[in-house]
Amino acid sequence: MATPNYGYEKRQRELAKKNKKADKLREKSERKTNPEQAPEGEPEQPQNSLPTPPAAQ
Repeated sequence: MATPNYGYEKRQRELAKKNKKADKLREKSERKTNPEQAPEGEPEQPQNSLPTPPAAQ
């Protein structure tokens, strides 16, 4: 039976972590350059999300 290659497994985990970090940085920079676009999956919300009271008559 072959022995586990722990060095390979560790390298794969490190590469996955590095790619995830790079993706996050890329998304963050895109949000900074395009602030008017809402992130995917989240609906746009107005700045003032509180309801306005009705006018007194």
